[in-house]
This record gives sequence, C-alpha cells and structure tokens, in this order.
Amino acid sequence: MDQQAVERIKAHEERVEQANAFLKQKVDELEEDSYRLSYHLMPPAGWMNDPNGLIFYKDEYHAFYQHYPYEAKWGPMHWGHAKSKDLVNWEHLPVALAPSEVYDTGENSGHGCWSGSAVDDNGHLTLIYTGHVDGRTPVEVQCLATSTDGLNFRKEAGNPVIAGAPEEGGLGFRDPKVWRHAGAWYMVVGFGKDGLGKVQLYTSENLREWRHLGVAAESDGTMGDMWECPDLFPLGSGDDYVLVISPMNMGTTKTMYLTGKLNYETGQFSYGYKERLDYGFDFYAPQTFMDGQGRRILQGWINIWGAKMPEQERGWMGAFTLPRELKLNADGTLRMEPVAELQALRGAHQRVNGLSIGADTEVTLAGVHGDTLELIAVFDVAKAGGAAEFGLLLRCSEDGTEYTKVVYSAAERKLSVDRTRSGAGEAGVSEAPLTPMADGRVRLHLFLDRSSVELFANDGVKTVTNRIYPAAASLGIKLFAEKGEAHLESLDAWVLG
Repeated sequence: MDQQAVERIKAHEERVEQANAFLKQKVDELEEDSYRLSYHLMPPAGWMNDPNGLIFYKDEYHAFYQHYPYEAKWGPMHWGHAKSKDLVNWEHLPVALAPSEVYDTGENSGHGCWSGSAVDDNGHLTLIYTGHVDGRTPVEVQCLATSTDGLNFRKEAGNPVIAGAPEEGGLGFRDPKVWRHAGAWYMVVGFGKDGLGKVQLYTSENLREWRHLGVAAESDGTMGDMWECPDLFPLGSGDDYVLVISPMNMGTTKTMYLTGKLNYETGQFSYGYKERLDYGFDFYAPQTFMDGQGRRILQGWINIWGAKMPEQERGWMGAFTLPRELKLNADGTLRMEPVAELQALRGAHQRVNGLSIGADTEVTLAGVHGDTLELIAVFDVAKAGGAAEFGLLLRCSEDGTEYTKVVYSAAERKLSVDRTRSGAGEAGVSEAPLTPMADGRVRLHLFLDRSSVELFANDGVKTVTNRIYPAAASLGIKLFAEKGEAHLESLDAWVLG
C-alpha cells in the first residue's frame, strides 16, 4: 500500500474517532425528555435522517443512518450505526463513515457520505453510498467502503466506483440500492430529468466495475421530478417486484410504491399498480432488506424535510419507524404490518369489549393511559350510524384542550389523523381512503411512543405515520363518536416497555 493510501485511511479513521469521542461526551450531557422515544431507534445525540444499509448480517440486524453527530441539525453527513438481535433492542456502534475524501468532503455543509445500502460480499460487510460535494463536478458519485469485522470500515482506494450520472442535465444522482441476482450484482440509483423522476439501473460482477443498463422506470408525469431512495426488490412467491421511491416535489405525497415485473435482460421494470406508501406527514426515505426468516422488512425516517422539529432544542433529532414486514396482495397492493418481535414489548394489558358510543359523546378509558402504548381497536361499521364518524383521542390532557384525533368516517370511507391539537409540533390532518374489511369491521392498530404515532389500519392495508409533541402530562385515551352512534367491538391496550 503506497503512502498516499495510508494517509487517506488514517484521515478517515481520525474523523470517525473524532465523531465518536464527541458523541460519547454529548450523550453524557443529554437529559431524558418527554419527546425522546422509548422503543424506536434514534440517534444517541445529534441529527438523524435516512435509513442506510439495512441488512441482516451474520445473524444480526444492522442499521446505518444519515447522521450529523455534532449538532441536532443537518450538516456534513456521516453514517451512524446500530445493531440488534431482535429488531427491538438496539445497540449503538461507532460511527461507520465520515467525510474524508475529495469526493465526499467540501468547504461548506453541503457535502458528506450520503445515503446508500449494504451487502454481504463473501463475508465482508460492504457499504455503497453517494459521495456528495456541492460545487464539485460531478456533485454526486457512487462509492464503496468495506469491513471485515462489521464495525470498522475502509473506503475503497478506487472510489468512486461510478464517477457520475450516465447523462448530463439531470436532477440528482444518488442513493444506490444494491442487491444480488443470479450471480451478479445490480444497483438502482435515484435520478431525474426533464421533470420526470427516474431510476437508473446498473450491473456488476465485483461491486467495483459497473455497467449501465439504462432507465429501469420513470414517472408518468404525475410522480415527482426526482426519485430519491429507490428500492427495487422481489416480493412474494412469484416473479413480482416492488419499487419503493421517495419522489421530490409531489405535494403531500412523500413516498410511493409501484408493483410489476422486472426484466433482467432488458433492464426494464414494468409497473401496473402505483399508490402512496404511507399516508402520514412524517414518513420518508424507507429502505427494505431480507432477513434470515425470508421476510422483507422496511424501516423509514419518521420525520420529514421542512417540518418544525421541537426535539432539536433538546440536542437530538430524528428516529426510525418501527420495522414493518411487507406482504404483497394478489391485486398488486402492498400491506405493511409491525414485525411480530414487537410483541415482546407488551406489558400490562387492558381489554374493553362490546361498547356502544352515543352520538356526539366521548368515553374516557379510565384504565388506559400513558405515552408508550399499543392499542388495537375494532369497530363494527355496520352497526354505526350512516353518517357516523368515530375513533380515538390519543394523548389527551386533563382539561381536554390537547389531543390527537384518529377518526374513521363511515360515509366517506376515510381514515384521518388530526394533529390540530397535538402539541408543540406541526398541525395538519392526514387522510387515507379505507374500505371496511370483508366482515364489515375497521381494525385500527396503533403504536404510541412519546412523540410518535404509527397507525396500521385493516392489517396494514393503509398506514399513517406522524410525529406529535404533546405535554408530558397529556396521557389520557378516549373513544368518541360524532354525527351518529358507533360500536366498539373490542379494544386491547398494552403498556410498552
């Protein structure tokens, strides 16, 4: 190894050590607060955004993420790192990547080791990421870093492995997602041009020399002008594939999925179905991986760009969603359900059966309260009044002025989460179309974790993910009905540890 290569390795190691030393000091200073999540993965301190490099490696789950350790705001991107044996309990590991090279380091904050993925290359945990430097030409390139111990990573001497976008005039060229098929490696990279989001497809025999196959898929003109964080993967027992994207400049729609077929010979992904992936405000940049049980698991960033983020004032920002298992229905629609391992969090249990809720009334659930709860509420829509709107009020204050409203409209067949009175964060109403299940019921499965609400409706046919920032003392749970009577068939509630 020549002296220049040795110096480059040393420079990266020094920057990683500096970040880890700062984090250790900062964590010791960070006080417990009512916004800090209890059972979600979040940074030990500083800033977190996109999930990166989600992988099941040597019988453990590894999660990397976009991270700025020095402040609770976006800055030069590092890769944070954590691992778990059960998807529930996470151990923070040293920072994996730090900006150190000409292709990922600049003079302003617009640089760093941007998003990417991870693969197991003959036992070597290999990270593939975008090197980004504002003002450099090209701005974005694709890079490689490897580890033999799953802890310490060395950037490839031959970086970048893809030295720029395949065509000029594009909007972005980032977020490589890599997978293996029939003995070869494949990669999709987010791109955009002429107002259309696209994914570029590449193939390689060794992860270091890549051949461009073309545009695998692009927007029909209605799905944003750049597709960030693309993830293309098989799902189900047949040859069905799913493409998950985070389209830019598409209004309230921040994530989508498309289902169809991938032709490896032509490099074309032909999609026949498209839909919004999650209907909440705070769900972005999801990434999936296959675990040792053959499950396709997804996690996303439970925040969104441009929103008010009250936790920043407390020295940290960002978290991952709960891990979700993906399942594909015969009609091409996708379901997301919380992984079964989360049931290990369940503590004290309360159950309510067969409760009628009069029109324009609220029912306080005296035995159900807290800021870390799992709730499963089943309503019989057939027994509700024709115009009835009903559901739950979460994190209610004693004086009734603060709450988050989860409501189902029987007439409009619409599910909503209203944050108008949720506390210090952003307001707004999330809405999702929802048809009752075949038995005429609506099943609402909710996870509350201090400053987050994740809602899985009708076994994950629709999900709604939001951050909320209520006062610490707002712990009540209520049922309600408006414009008609409602019938609660059952409600199960667990305190989560």
